[in-house]
Amino acid sequence: MASSLVAGERLIRALGPGGELEPEKLPRKLRAELEAALGKKHGGGDSSSSSSGPQRLVSFRLIRDLHRHLRERGSTLYLHELLEGSEIYLPENPELVARLEKIKIQLANEEYKRITRNVTCQDSRHGGTLSDLGKQVRSVKALVIAVFNFIVTVAAAFVCTYLGSQYIFTEMAPRVLAALIVASVVGLAELFVMVRAMEGELGEL
Repeated sequence: MASSLVAGERLIRALGPGGELEPEKLPRKLRAELEAALGKKHGGGDSSSSSSGPQRLVSFRLIRDLHRHLRERGSTLYLHELLEGSEIYLPENPELVARLEKIKIQLANEEYKRITRNVTCQDSRHGGTLSDLGKQVRSVKALVIAVFNFIVTVAAAFVCTYLGSQYIFTEMAPRVLAALIVASVVGLAELFVMVRAMEGELGEL
């Protein structure tokens, strides 16, 4: 857990001679502890900090004491201004690094399972879509066949009645009228049967 910060140049200059903290009349103990902390240089724990050179670490306790003193004096100097350029110091912890790596592996495994589960669901949904499409194609095909049979049946009834009525009627008008009546009756019967069949197919979808 972080317990200190790397002091920035602003804080170092403020504590130096003629700095912004000089008029604030810091307690002797607090100033001595701050000067001692800023005077010590600590080597960085990782490659990035070691490349930037030694670091001056100030504990959070000293920062809190400094903030409390400035607040009690009603100073117009704000702590966040003094900490400009400072950074929280996170020492390297092998146990913490190992724990973070373990967490990263667990998260990667969970993400992989989530992705593969979605792929499986998509495959099942894809199969269901093809099955539904096959049913719809078969329904359309059956409907086309039923309409074709309806037309052929009505036409055949009309022609047969027209040709057969020549032995009963000598004139064309009665023959056509009789053919229309018979074709209408046959068409209504076929239409009734076709509608009932379509209702049964739609109920199965």
